Amino acid sequence: MAEAQLFVSQDDFTCSMCLDTLTDPVTIPCGHSFCLKCLTDCWDQSQECSCPQCRHTFTTRPTLRRNTLLNEILKKFTKTRLCSPPSQNYAGPGYVECDFCTGKKLRAMKSCLTCPASYCQTHLQPHYEVAAWKDHKLVDPDRNLKEKLCEKHQKSLEIFCETDDTCICMMCGVTEHNGHKMVKLETEREEKQVSGV
Repeated sequence: MAEAQLFVSQDDFTCSMCLDTLTDPVTIPCGHSFCLKCLTDCWDQSQECSCPQCRHTFTTRPTLRRNTLLNEILKKFTKTRLCSPPSQNYAGPGYVECDFCTGKKLRAMKSCLTCPASYCQTHLQPHYEVAAWKDHKLVDPDRNLKEKLCEKHQKSLEIFCETDDTCICMMCGVTEHNGHKMVKLETEREEKQVSGV
């Protein structure tokens, strides 16, 4: 009989309190799991016992017991992860984070000026596969996406108005800068780089 493959990521074993891999996992009556220390510290500092994730309140403090099944799965997952190289890197200092990752954020591979958001390799896939997103403007990861958007129309700045010496979006070009001398932003950038301005 063929063995089924199970695809899991580190996020599936992350404590939502410390955002690290579960340590001594305990599962509370609502079904959520946390590190024993994280949950104990939280409840010791609070007047009531509630789930940090779904906020379900318990009338009496539940007895916490280690989730042995989850603990065994974590051991196997950790061992497997140590044997194989990581497929993707988490965003560290100096890197742009994926806007769609939950828990620990993966490093963004591209930023989309149309959306505007930054995406890891997994969350970027729809931009290559969904027909409606294929014409979106993808650039290298950029943490300053807001600066590349027109404040008025929230569209990407793609045109340079030579008359007003400013970057504008297509809507501005049609409405407020009609009749002005305009060039593509890339053209203006190249000319300035050549002239050393």
